[in-house]
Formats: sequence, C-alpha cells, structure tokens
Amino acid sequence: MEISATKIWFDDERMFTLLNDGRVIGVPLKWFPRLLSAPKALRDKYELWRSGKWIHWEELDEDLSVEAMLEQSAPPR
Repeated sequence: MEISATKIWFDDERMFTLLNDGRVIGVPLKWFPRLLSAPKALRDKYELWRSGKWIHWEELDEDLSVEAMLEQSAPPR
C-alpha cells in the first residue's frame, strides 16, 4: 500500500496528517514559514493531490509531499 494523506489539521505549533494506514504524524509549522504565518482560514483551504500524496494550498502557493514529511519526521536510525 502506498502511503497517502486522508486529512490534515493544525494546532498553534504543528501540522498533523492522518495517513491512510491509520498513523498520525505531526510536524512543526516552523518548517513551513508560509503555513506558520498564514491565518487559520487559509491553512484550512488545502487540497489533497495525486491521491493524497501531495498537500496543496492554492492561495498560499505551497505544496508538501507526504513522503518527504514522513522522512523528515522519522526518528534517526
């Protein structure tokens, strides 16, 4: 099964992504300055592209790869 996002949400410091395998990952918003500085209404206007492999914000000109977020959030080996 290829990993993809099914939903995202935010708190004041993190973005959370629900994956199609049931895991939830959280990454710091400071990694994404456009999202960090955007109002909540614009953060919440995302689209899932390519069957959830990418998260896109048209008005913020921001695109995030779910695979890259997984790699960045994984503990060091």
